[in-house]
Amino acid sequence: MNKIASISGARTCTQLNPLLKQVSRSFYLTLRVLPRAVRSQIALAYLLARATDTVADTRLVTVEERLAALAALRARILGQSFELPGFSRFVDASEKRSIGSTPSAAERVLLLRIDEFLSCLSQLSPPDLALVRNVLSTIVSGQELDLRRFSTATPTEIIALENENELDDYTYRVAGCVGEFWTRICRAHIFPEAPLDEKALLENGVRFGKGLQLVNILRDLPADLLVGRCYLPLDRLKSCGLAPVQLLDMNNYERLRPLYCELLATAESHLEAGWLYTNSLPRRALRVRLACAWPILIGV
Repeated sequence: MNKIASISGARTCTQLNPLLKQVSRSFYLTLRVLPRAVRSQIALAYLLARATDTVADTRLVTVEERLAALAALRARILGQSFELPGFSRFVDASEKRSIGSTPSAAERVLLLRIDEFLSCLSQLSPPDLALVRNVLSTIVSGQELDLRRFSTATPTEIIALENENELDDYTYRVAGCVGEFWTRICRAHIFPEAPLDEKALLENGVRFGKGLQLVNILRDLPADLLVGRCYLPLDRLKSCGLAPVQLLDMNNYERLRPLYCELLATAESHLEAGWLYTNSLPRRALRVRLACAWPILIGV
């Protein structure tokens, strides 16, 4: 059974490789170094997450259409439906270039071939399929929440998260859950018998993902503000004497600096948990350890 699964996985990974290189940028290096036993499952989950992310981020398509497309994609991923919406509106958006709002050429191909990649789910073993479905369902829930939360946001009407609980919940849904998925699938295939602190490993895996996402949020703050999105908690901004719209004025940066540095410190603390996670993995799992180290170094 394991031999059949590995052959199937290798074929799936080969099928995914050309597009992965185009859409995953630095993460492609991580995927390439992963052991074969988990490479195809993680690659497939990544590609499908990129597809849902592309749908969620194509701002030339209405929020209602994006939510409907995400719901249909999730139902198909979960095996609840065999129907898919047409993605012509999302693909056509790439012909009307607007920075940050339209899919790239590679993402356009991903949407055009989405049915092909969804069919790869049938090649996964039942336990792996359950893990992939669970992480993608959680990611899509975060994307849907994001679309609804910022549905009325504009560059002059900036909407912020209410508090740090909302920020923590968002970073879990779109990235922390990936650390959990990564841990469970590597545990099952690479080091099932290794004596590890399971609870600590999962907790640090979640923090690892949250840290990487928080880095992205802080790095992308200016671009997000320009489309009316603010992931900095509103209650914390108010404590700095700031309203979200005031963040567009660089003269207010000194008032923002304490909060920004505090969130940077939180991101750094999460990435330190990522190092603990990496160093707690069995030494013989060298490829997994290296695959973890690269994102941390990039994040730092």
